[in-house]
Amino acid sequence: MTLQNQLKTWLVLLAASILFLWVFRGILLPFVMGIVLAYLLDPVADFLERMKFSRLWATLTILVLAIGLFIGIFVLLIPPFIEQLYGLIERLPSYVNALQEWIRSIAPQIQEQLGAERVAELEKSLDQLINNAVGIVAGISTRVAQSGLTIINALGLLVVTPVVAFYLLLDWDNIVAKGDAMLPRRYLGEIRGVFGEIDKALAGFIRGQGSVVLILAAFYSTTLSLAGLNFGLAIGLAAGLFSFVPYVGFLIGFILSIGVAIVQFWPDGLMIGVIFAIFIIGQFLEGNILYPKLVGSSIGLHPVALMFALFAFALLFGAVGVLLAVPLAAIAGVLVRYGVAKYKGSSLYLTGEFPEEDGENKDNDGAKA
Repeated sequence: MTLQNQLKTWLVLLAASILFLWVFRGILLPFVMGIVLAYLLDPVADFLERMKFSRLWATLTILVLAIGLFIGIFVLLIPPFIEQLYGLIERLPSYVNALQEWIRSIAPQIQEQLGAERVAELEKSLDQLINNAVGIVAGISTRVAQSGLTIINALGLLVVTPVVAFYLLLDWDNIVAKGDAMLPRRYLGEIRGVFGEIDKALAGFIRGQGSVVLILAAFYSTTLSLAGLNFGLAIGLAAGLFSFVPYVGFLIGFILSIGVAIVQFWPDGLMIGVIFAIFIIGQFLEGNILYPKLVGSSIGLHPVALMFALFAFALLFGAVGVLLAVPLAAIAGVLVRYGVAKYKGSSLYLTGEFPEEDGENKDNDGAKA
């Protein structure tokens, strides 16, 4: 097969995959979650197998524990989280008005330092920023409600996801072996090397970044609640869960927390400083301890590329796109790096000449004969 035909084949497969995701995006969420869960738990199943468990009992043990943990979290955290989230959304307009009044109240003090014109510009900019932030939060909430929290997806997550995860986890090694048997023998080592890099990138995101998200969600929600911040549990969980997007989780949590803290605690600067310190400590832990230790450079994605992938896939495929964005972007990054390496080792890069295709070589040999 010539290089041109190979490119055509891969482009057709890519187009078919995108069409499949777009057509079935409304029902894919539980299946994608099941695949992610099976991939996440496969190392645990392998460990239990080394401990003399059969694959069936290892799978059952893992899923029973995982489901029990999920139910425990659901019972303990979800009701207060939903209650606080709705409370925060309901009181968001009053918080915005209170912040605007606070800005006007401190304007005379700032005016003495900066001048009337600059204070007016600053006040206008802050009002616009607050209103825009409210609009963005409302838009995201509506989009998520429309695309990801339908009744079918909610029921699917509770019923279909564990079933999909069970069967995939039970047969994971056989699936991998069958896929490996389908690889062309001539390029087996090279393809395995690429798949190894992809597995490293996916493990870095799903296992490493997932751990970072859970730790940060626990840290922010616990510390903000202990500090007495209104809706601290909801804000902390949101900040942690959105931290898989670079800087987005931190900014969402920081802006909401400081805004609520100003309205709740002003003029007590100490408590506002405590809320500020919580996010500075969280950002330090994420950037200097958690991310380097648990994720490292395995994903290999620039933050801008990561954010673009998330927004683009969320726009196209909704909640399913959010789940698939970073794994697919990580796979694309591995393939791009592989392509660049092959290009730099090719005659096109080294000599500026296109390599001859196999068919052309055979024709030339026949003509010479």
